[in-house]
Amino acid sequence: MDSFTALADPTRRRIIEHLAAAPQLPAGDIAARFTLSKPAISQHLNALKAANLVTVEVRGQQRIYRLNREGLDEMDQWIARTRAHWTRALDTLETLLMTENPHE
Repeated sequence: MDSFTALADPTRRRIIEHLAAAPQLPAGDIAARFTLSKPAISQHLNALKAANLVTVEVRGQQRIYRLNREGLDEMDQWIARTRAHWTRALDTLETLLMTENPHE
């Protein structure tokens, strides 16, 4: 699953927000913040891990989750490339419109 598909789900976005506010959280603490079942939250965490947005560390019976900076950086880079493309395209359009209608 890619990062943007993973974040299309509101529960996953909220999990990311919780992890952004804390350096690390055990899976049980994450699940306690939701009304969903622990297995459902576990599935969401697995999807976020598969999308490279979180990392997990196993400590005995606990699973400790953290944001994965690399995955977030990949999203930032994609957004920056896309923004740059559209900025150039819109600037070109503006120039074209100004040369066709110089008095407006």
